[in-house]
Amino acid sequence: MIKLLNPNFILEAAGSALLLTVALHLPEQASAQQAPKSVSLFDGKTLNGWRTADPAEIKLWQVADSALVSGDRKEKIPANRYLLTTGEYRDFEFRCLFRLTGDAKTGLINSGIQYRSIIDGGKVVGYQADIGTGYWGDIYDEHRRGKLVGGDLKTLSHLLHENGWNSYMIRCKGNRHELYINGVKTCDYTETDPRIPSKGFIAVQIHSGGAAKVEFRDLTISEL
Repeated sequence: MIKLLNPNFILEAAGSALLLTVALHLPEQASAQQAPKSVSLFDGKTLNGWRTADPAEIKLWQVADSALVSGDRKEKIPANRYLLTTGEYRDFEFRCLFRLTGDAKTGLINSGIQYRSIIDGGKVVGYQADIGTGYWGDIYDEHRRGKLVGGDLKTLSHLLHENGWNSYMIRCKGNRHELYINGVKTCDYTETDPRIPSKGFIAVQIHSGGAAKVEFRDLTISEL
């Protein structure tokens, strides 16, 4: 006596085979969708991986307490100072902790993080995630177009430590730029000018002006 297979069983078996085939391919697909790897840009001990546009200016930056440091709050900053990564980046998430201190009575106390920046005519040119009173969370176009977007401080003002440690996250994907301070979005900007470079170095800055000191630590980047 020959028993005929139940058509439902055939369908179930075919479905199981299909699920097995999909499952065999899932690890590869899942790995492709995993979050990008975060890479440290600073070893906490040396200036390895960093440079200055003018090699003589490297002495204006030091490593102290596992932080990149410039200024001492005793003398005014005579000119903008930049410490540049040796690598260049296009689409990325950059993160760091920072602290800016100084006496506003002595002049402007300001800093920033350059990104997708280049050197043109000896000047550091590019986007800047701004730091400092009156400029928190702005996107400024250094040595090019000036202020692009003012930071939204409605929420950040409740969380900001003006003279203490704060976090910065810069996210660039294609033409879209997003800035976050202490996890709060301050800017969301879309670049519409195709002439602006979409790749460049990261740099930390201290602005000319008053007697100030800036510290950056735990600098990481994830390329998207």
